[in-house]
Amino acid sequence: MQDSVLYSEFSSSPDLVEKLYRVGVTKNYSEGDIILDENASIRSIPIVMKGMIKVIRTEEDGREILLYYIKSGESCIMSFLGGMHNEKSIVKAEVEEDAEILFLPVDQVSLFIKEHPEWLDYIFRLYHKRFEDLLDIINAIAFKKVDERLLKLLYKKSEITDSETISTTHEQLANELGTARVVVSRLLKQLEEEGRLKLGRNKIVLLKKDNG
Repeated sequence: MQDSVLYSEFSSSPDLVEKLYRVGVTKNYSEGDIILDENASIRSIPIVMKGMIKVIRTEEDGREILLYYIKSGESCIMSFLGGMHNEKSIVKAEVEEDAEILFLPVDQVSLFIKEHPEWLDYIFRLYHKRFEDLLDIINAIAFKKVDERLLKLLYKKSEITDSETISTTHEQLANELGTARVVVSRLLKQLEEEGRLKLGRNKIVLLKKDNG
């Protein structure tokens, strides 16, 4: 277990890592699994050990929009805040890539804040990162066209997975962008004709990794 992402994240505090493993419960999930739904009670805080999950917000009309991704070694700041204040979840967390997740009881999270400065620093760094992610989303929705947002999303997926081949469907991309599938399909076809990407069955291969 010494090669765990937690030992890398908290290299200066191995005793904290031992406590995290002692109080936490590890579970494995497959792509598409929902680990936290909107309006659900938050009883534990997830830390992604392997794989990746995406955090989504559903609008009143049923449309969904992607807020951010949670990679290996990271957690969900929404769960932190909601769990510590005994509030219902306002987001949905869905597995993007097969994942191994360590769940920490909410009451233990509060104790770690008091006992380990490294844990508090970890939370602040997550908060800062998610705040920047949400600012990017707001900026994209307010000032960017759908084709620009689509390209940005594809580049983000490529960066996170460290691969130019992205496994996804037009429907999934449309949901994450909060738009219609036909719009995404039309834009992807246009981008393929421009030589920016190549379309396959449930996959997209980026050919030009620039920001357009």
